[in-house]
Amino acid sequence: MKPLSVSELVAGIRRLVEGVEEWQRVWVVGELSGVRHHASGHWYFTIKDESAQLRAVLFRRDAQNLTKPLEEGMAVMAYGRVGVFERDGQTQLYVSLVRDMGRGSQDLQLEVLKQRLYQEGVFSRPKRPLPMVPRAIGVITSGSGAARYDIETVVRRRYPGMPIVLYPVLVQGRDAAASIVEALSQVHHDLVDVLIIGRGGGAKEDLAAFNDELVVRAVFASPVPVISAVGHEIDTTLVDLVADMRAPTPSAAAELAVPELAQLLAWQENLNARLTAALRQRITWEKDRIAGWIEHGLLAHPETLFREYRHSLDRWEERAERAYERLMVESRRRLDRVQTSLPLLNPELPLARGYAYVTDARDQLVTRNGVQWGQSYQIHWHDGSVWMNPKPEESGDDNE
Repeated sequence: MKPLSVSELVAGIRRLVEGVEEWQRVWVVGELSGVRHHASGHWYFTIKDESAQLRAVLFRRDAQNLTKPLEEGMAVMAYGRVGVFERDGQTQLYVSLVRDMGRGSQDLQLEVLKQRLYQEGVFSRPKRPLPMVPRAIGVITSGSGAARYDIETVVRRRYPGMPIVLYPVLVQGRDAAASIVEALSQVHHDLVDVLIIGRGGGAKEDLAAFNDELVVRAVFASPVPVISAVGHEIDTTLVDLVADMRAPTPSAAAELAVPELAQLLAWQENLNARLTAALRQRITWEKDRIAGWIEHGLLAHPETLFREYRHSLDRWEERAERAYERLMVESRRRLDRVQTSLPLLNPELPLARGYAYVTDARDQLVTRNGVQWGQSYQIHWHDGSVWMNPKPEESGDDNE
């Protein structure tokens, strides 16, 4: 059998699909997702249900019959034909008529969950500020997705050497929510100060994990501030509402998470310059203030401060001198009186007038009552002295 080229195989599939008459005029019921209105006027979207999805396009000529613009989550019944787009081999529905059937069940369930979490206060918690310079950045995203590399590129460009802790997870599919919750439970074991959680853009159903209640509550309980970077700017998930900050893209989240090192260094140099200028200005001000005090009258002429004390000291000194002079005069007068009276106290002066005094052998003065017979006494006159031994007077009675 001759091998076929890709183009030939896709063309064969297209002929096969378009050859089924039932598929050329078909009504399809589903929910709109990934709705895009192109500048050309065409509408591109996906029609999905609980277990499958199909790409679709509504060209401008048929879009003129719309009664209202197509919206994300709108439940519709679309009429068209099934075909194969040869460029990418995708089967899609070429829609010619769309009937609005109201909101889809998934949107209604999401809205109910959103309102319940609002009432619990999950979305009204005060937003935590991001650290100025974190110790490390935590990233919860696909280990092989473009979001990871975009974040790492921006972080290394803005702050070379900043540690990045990657928590690789599934970002879509049945097990994505559980994978994200498990990663969030590991954050408190590491030294990260801020956490980025997200993925690249995708259809609404691709972001389902970030609308999961368990994921929302895990983000709410995160020990560090969380930056949500889920999908593109037009997409809003429940994780965006509970996060401390929302970024339109993973790259923008990385710019929010870390400062630019060059700007920090410039800011530091500016602060150093301002501090140096302020110190110099203060030193100059203090020098001028001290110079003003030095030039003050008291400091320039300190003798003025002590002049009154000197006058008082002079007066006290003068009074002391006068008191000393009076004391000396009085002392001299007393000395003269003493000197005048001293001769009168001379014991030899009465002797010159004929008096005498008597002492015993111990040179003690003896009065009349102290004289004893048989003892020797010395009699003193002004011109000498003599020892005498008095005897008792003789009596006329022989018997005595």
